[in-house]
Amino acid sequence: MGSALTSKEKAATLLICLGETYAASLYRHLTEDEIEQLTLTLSSMERVDAKQKEAVLKEFYEICLAQEYISEGGIAYARAILEIALGGNKADELISRLSSSLQARPFDFIRKADSMHIFNLVYNENPQTIALILSYAEPKQASEVIVNLPPQTQIEVISRIANMGSVQPEFVQEAERIFERRLASLGASDKMVVGGINSVVQIINAIDRGTEKFILETLDAQDSELADEIRKRLFVFEDISKLSNQAIQRVLKEIDNNDLALALKGATEEVKKSVFNNISKRLQEMIVDDLEVMGPVRVRDVEAAQQKIVNVIRQLEDAGEIIVARGEGDDLIV
Repeated sequence: MGSALTSKEKAATLLICLGETYAASLYRHLTEDEIEQLTLTLSSMERVDAKQKEAVLKEFYEICLAQEYISEGGIAYARAILEIALGGNKADELISRLSSSLQARPFDFIRKADSMHIFNLVYNENPQTIALILSYAEPKQASEVIVNLPPQTQIEVISRIANMGSVQPEFVQEAERIFERRLASLGASDKMVVGGINSVVQIINAIDRGTEKFILETLDAQDSELADEIRKRLFVFEDISKLSNQAIQRVLKEIDNNDLALALKGATEEVKKSVFNNISKRLQEMIVDDLEVMGPVRVRDVEAAQQKIVNVIRQLEDAGEIIVARGEGDDLIV
């Protein structure tokens, strides 16, 4: 039955099977184009019967199983295990279906390296080369490298990652070969799409509050459209005022009152109002008193407290407890 559906219809059917909460979590990992195509397919599909759902779930499970075996021991190992579990014909079918995604991702050695080794590898390189390598690194690795770069280089690297688009595979392969050899010495068919706005957002999500503010403020002056596009996809402390009351109340359950008071020391009136509208009168009075007697505080301490709150919001969003709409959308809590 599942074979009668197109690929898009199978994907839409899988979302239906997963239910609203898991489907919403999955949407956050898709591109805008993928979301648009899936939404159009969902809206145009007629009723999916139980046999079709079962067939799609079975096919999805088998593909996941094959990918897991490939990651554990390679194609030969996966084929051998799948032949035992599903038979030779099914094993060949799954391996053939996944063949387009079996290529090793470029710069795999980078993702296994310590971030300081990566920094030592790239700090003398030009921003374009640094951007290429960090596009393939894990977001946490990339953020730790960027924090240690000179301020102007940070901006150039972020801009180049966001605007990188497609890179000739020959260039990627040559750079990979050179830098893998250099990293080892430290002791440590179509174009390939790398970088992009999403890579920048993931990197900035992992950067400390001070560096985040510097990058966005500097980008405002150099490329305001790029800065606006990043902000649309990035939740920052000032965006608390855009959250629904239910979402703010859920977030505040995880926040220490001392951190909240310190974070509000450097907050806008709009953010303060949003927070005060969602706490008790007694807690409001306590925070106001704390702010009055607090006196001067270090900017980095305020930023650290604000970052704690932002991290909680991002964690709750990742866990599916709150859904933070980007851009002009409304926020939901599930």
